[in-house]
Amino acid sequence: MKADQTLDCMGLYCPMPIVQTVKKIKELKTGEVLEIIADDRGIIKDMAAWSKATGHKLLGVEQEGQEIRVFVEKTH
Repeated sequence: MKADQTLDCMGLYCPMPIVQTVKKIKELKTGEVLEIIADDRGIIKDMAAWSKATGHKLLGVEQEGQEIRVFVEKTH
């Protein structure tokens, strides 16, 4: 999946990937996609809940080994 910007959250644990995502998504324009790379498995459920609460669109999750890539589209 193609992203406009990438946020490296490797080595960070809950709630830091969400905290960093909140800061980074503010820099994007509506319609742009943010890729969050993390190794904390909790990000999968956390990002789904955050997306639902904020209205941003969770586009997908890709996992390869310990690396988890989450794609979120800024909707507003």
